[in-house]
Amino acid sequence: MITYVFPGQGSQKQGMGSGLFDEFKELTDQADEILGYSIKRLCLENPYSNLNKTQFTQPALYVVNALSYLKKIRDEEVKPDFVAGHSLGEYNALFAAEAFDFETGLQLVRKRGELMSLISNGGMAAVMGLNEEQVAKALKEYHLHDVDIANVNAPYQIVISGKKDEIEKAASLFETMTEVTMVLPLNVSGAFHSRYMNKAKEEFEEFLHAFYFSPPSIPVISNVYAKPYTYEFMKQTLADQINHSVKWTDSISYLMKKGHMEFEEVGPGNVLTGLIHRIKKDAEAMPR
Repeated sequence: MITYVFPGQGSQKQGMGSGLFDEFKELTDQADEILGYSIKRLCLENPYSNLNKTQFTQPALYVVNALSYLKKIRDEEVKPDFVAGHSLGEYNALFAAEAFDFETGLQLVRKRGELMSLISNGGMAAVMGLNEEQVAKALKEYHLHDVDIANVNAPYQIVISGKKDEIEKAASLFETMTEVTMVLPLNVSGAFHSRYMNKAKEEFEEFLHAFYFSPPSIPVISNVYAKPYTYEFMKQTLADQINHSVKWTDSISYLMKKGHMEFEEVGPGNVLTGLIHRIKKDAEAMPR
């Protein structure tokens, strides 16, 4: 069995999608029309460093991931058994599963990016060396009540999210802990997957009412629940994803329990491939 995984914010880089925009000219033109700017120029030239601003990052990654997927299935003539995406990448997983078309997905991520960009002064940091329980305990002990766990990327790679000054304070405290191997501030423009996204979630929920989705043709593993999407709760799950933790470790563990599973990352970079390698390694090391 094979699962295709789609990356989210943090995987963007100048030059991504090179070659794809000309190959899929019709969809590229469609994207330009929806966005009101050239997606090719944004990805290849990165004017005003816009690629690192969430309102641009999200549509850019969605388009590049989608075109990468279309090229892959056209060239290889194979469809995956399962799909999953990290945060923004989940929209590409739903697109691959034919829950909505390219255009609908782009309209959704454009709105998602716009709403998330309105909430400023946030930050995120990855804490390496501690598991989710240990990070939660440390946040409590250090009275960092305004910091949330945003992503469980691997058993010992936990991302925290909150106001910029609180994240800086948290990072300094985590660095003093002997078990912590590294604290890495993330190059993001907001406190994603935290309570600070509640307003964005509410507005996005309203926006979703206008759209029609189809039942997924391939199981899509949800970040929020680490199990397949159900059609009835699709819109609710997408809205919840904005202010809930990304359960990436649990999602990959769920897929690994299905039997012999191969994973292929579709889109720019290999961040998810590295995380999956870590999850597998830690699963092997854990006592049964």
